[in-house]
Amino acid sequence: MSDLLIGNFATRRCELWPPDVVRVVSWNINRGMRLPEITGFLASQRADLLILQEVDLNARRTRGLNIAEEIARKLEMNYVFGREFHELTQGSRTAPAWHGQATLSRWHLGNPRVIRFRRQSGFWRSRWFVPRTAPFQDRLGGRIALVTELSVGGRNLAVYNLHLESRGDNDLSWSQFEEVLADTARYIPSFPALVAGDFNFDASHALPAHALQLVGFRSAIGLPSPSTTTPRGLFRHRRTIDWAYVSGSVDAALGRVHGDLEASDHYPISFELGLRTDWKRKRYVEDR
Repeated sequence: MSDLLIGNFATRRCELWPPDVVRVVSWNINRGMRLPEITGFLASQRADLLILQEVDLNARRTRGLNIAEEIARKLEMNYVFGREFHELTQGSRTAPAWHGQATLSRWHLGNPRVIRFRRQSGFWRSRWFVPRTAPFQDRLGGRIALVTELSVGGRNLAVYNLHLESRGDNDLSWSQFEEVLADTARYIPSFPALVAGDFNFDASHALPAHALQLVGFRSAIGLPSPSTTTPRGLFRHRRTIDWAYVSGSVDAALGRVHGDLEASDHYPISFELGLRTDWKRKRYVEDR
């Protein structure tokens, strides 16, 4: 089965009158468990580009819904869903359940693909002694980056939707992030790139911050950033692990963490991208 699922629900008027500013929301939505609140918030933001992590497809815990498509239909957007894990306890033989990332846009999302990271945690590996029933989280697959190319009025933006490893130390998630940065070289400097999502580490620390600077990325939400996760339990503290970075001829402004919204165990982050006149349309050719 393909790693990708695609749906198109955007109206034609969005393509006829492209804006000078693209409003973006990036958010780990915790599978879409609280879908009415999630969709309500996203609608209130009037966003043009949504970068969502932990999105369910056909899982019992979210009533068998295609969460990405539910949001896309409601907000009249196109979407690409990338399969991260096959959730063995959430579906059936005839209707398998999946978990992954979704990128939604009011414009065309071209050349979608999945980067399935070379290094993965063994924590999620299916084992014979783990029952394939809820609440056990038996699954197959591994962490991914979902890559798409957003086309707005003849100008392109490479969009990387990340969900890096949460198990183990930062070395594993950092190695996955390095794989993403290496991949962005196929676009930079031809046209701008946006890297956003749930990094599962603090990107403001010296090592990742230096690596981002070396390849020309800058924060889209400003530094220092407030915590992006809600407190969960007595010994689990707030963390700053959701980030967004841009490169090239695009300006980021009005970055914000929506720390007053608790529809997920992560807070959404939002910002605007200004489209400069020198943001030229150049297509990526794989073997250039």
